[in-house]
Amino acid sequence: MTQEEMIVARGLTKSYRSTRVLEQVDFTVRAGEIYALLGPNGAGKTTAINILTTLIKPDSGTATIAGVDLIAHPERVRAALSLTGQNAAVDEFQTGQENLAMMARLAHLGGRARKLRTSELLARFDLEAASTRRVATYSGGMRRRLDLAISLVSAPPVVFLDEPTTGLDPRSRNQLWDVVRDLANDGTTILLTTQYLEEADQLADTIAVLDGGMLVAEGSPAQLKSRISGDHVELTFDDATSYARAAVLPFGAHARLDSERQSLVVPTKNSVETIRELLAMASEHNLLVSNISIIKPTLDDVFLSLTGRAARSSEPTQQEVAA
Repeated sequence: MTQEEMIVARGLTKSYRSTRVLEQVDFTVRAGEIYALLGPNGAGKTTAINILTTLIKPDSGTATIAGVDLIAHPERVRAALSLTGQNAAVDEFQTGQENLAMMARLAHLGGRARKLRTSELLARFDLEAASTRRVATYSGGMRRRLDLAISLVSAPPVVFLDEPTTGLDPRSRNQLWDVVRDLANDGTTILLTTQYLEEADQLADTIAVLDGGMLVAEGSPAQLKSRISGDHVELTFDDATSYARAAVLPFGAHARLDSERQSLVVPTKNSVETIRELLAMASEHNLLVSNISIIKPTLDDVFLSLTGRAARSSEPTQQEVAA
């Protein structure tokens, strides 16, 4: 049995004046799937989300959410989805419980149903202990979990997460990842935008790589990584002096240096031979090496190979372009 198609985009195109932000973007997200739009700022991720959540209209193209045409019936589309952005949209002067209860009233839940739904969501998002505290006292991760809980009060079948873990510490990020996985396991369809390669790798069933407003690749994390042939050898240097001296040596056009790790990473099709050559060069130039490792292809390698860059730029907003 084929999974139901919950999000279908065909030929989505959007420009702000002379700046083309999306160019003929097509993709399909099925029920219960976590689908990640991956790319740097400026790739078109947020514009795609804004179109699919009816916040802006495309210049051309079509899309349906849960089988409903978003141009013809935007109000029905909005009833079928929720959107959680980069900043938690919660009332800091209310408690977590009060925030949820208020949203449940706005969703027209009766008194008993409202109380039950609030209790369910507080438990699901591990906020029971803090439910009677004002949100102003919450950590960033707690606020983000409460924001997501609020967006699920009416149990929408489709959830859009626009860079939901931006600014979170690693522990809070991992907690939110667990929540997202649980939602998908329960059948919720999730479209996630992110700049974090690890986030897409950890969560997504399918990843679409956007670059310059165009969809340049699509597939599972494993499928995308398989596009990169060969492994990489990483040589980690014992001290800053060795790293600095290594930086000026001719290791090849595709070698890259990692200043944070004080290491050299070289692509290879024969790891044994590459290690032998690197060690010989290090010995010849008296470089102190502390570790050698073989690295399998990552999404970082995929992204670099597809776009030729890792630099971040800013996606123009309508207000910025009009300014």
